[in-house]
Amino acid sequence: MNILEIFEWLADSISAADIVICTAGTALFAIWLVKTSFGREALADSSPRRNNMPLHLPFVPLFIWFAIVGIGALLTMELLDDLEEWQGAVVDSVIVCVGAAAAMVVIILLARSHFARRLKGFGLNVRTVPKDILAAPVTLLAAWPFVTGAIFLTMFFGSLVKGRGFEIEQHETLKLIGAHGQLPLRILIVIVAVVMAPLLEEMLFRGMFQTAIRSFLAESRFGKRLRNSWAVPWLSILIASGLFATVHAYAGHWPALFVLGVCMGYAYERSGSLFRSIFIHSLFNATSVIAAFHQ
Repeated sequence: MNILEIFEWLADSISAADIVICTAGTALFAIWLVKTSFGREALADSSPRRNNMPLHLPFVPLFIWFAIVGIGALLTMELLDDLEEWQGAVVDSVIVCVGAAAAMVVIILLARSHFARRLKGFGLNVRTVPKDILAAPVTLLAAWPFVTGAIFLTMFFGSLVKGRGFEIEQHETLKLIGAHGQLPLRILIVIVAVVMAPLLEEMLFRGMFQTAIRSFLAESRFGKRLRNSWAVPWLSILIASGLFATVHAYAGHWPALFVLGVCMGYAYERSGSLFRSIFIHSLFNATSVIAAFHQ
């Protein structure tokens, strides 16, 4: 299979809606570039969130989350191995919710202890919610062409290596939506994907990791040598986005998740509100779930 055939195959998979959405997103991004001097001034007014977190602290809730989900999965295999597939998926979803809730409780306690202004300083200020709800879809739309581009690049290079039959593996949760129509399972999948995952992952990777990385870089010799004040927040966004992408199980999703992470990380730094990145994340996941429902 040659490169021309791959491009033809990719072009056939683009719909008119994709073109319209990506065109609108590109126009928004171009406006952003002009207003921010190609991004150099985008975070000029971004103030560091005052905190006294050590760099290792964000790994505590991450470990708790993984430990609860992992132990729960092992117990399910040992004690409930006779369940039907959809019933096992329900149990797994409940375990994920419990693990996420426990990790979020720990994050909130840590934020109250280590951030100036406590939860408001962390970015959880309910007064910003109306503004964040309006800004989230606009920000996601501006990033959508790059998320789509990351997906197509992954498909392109995957096709070069594995041939025209290459496909990015669908997330296990979305496979379950297509395979099973039981209402309890579908409700739990929506709760996990649209509510629990965005809440936990944004509090953890943006609120904890990105903040800790930014503080560490700013106080390091490297950070103090940087002449441009915008470099430290952008570096923290890139590092946290890389971590966010690689904790997901499917490597084929990493490029798009990295781009999405940069979008959400920028939204957090620019607004100082975690709710904005949470809404972006929730909206992105909701589009995937809705698409899976209509397959």
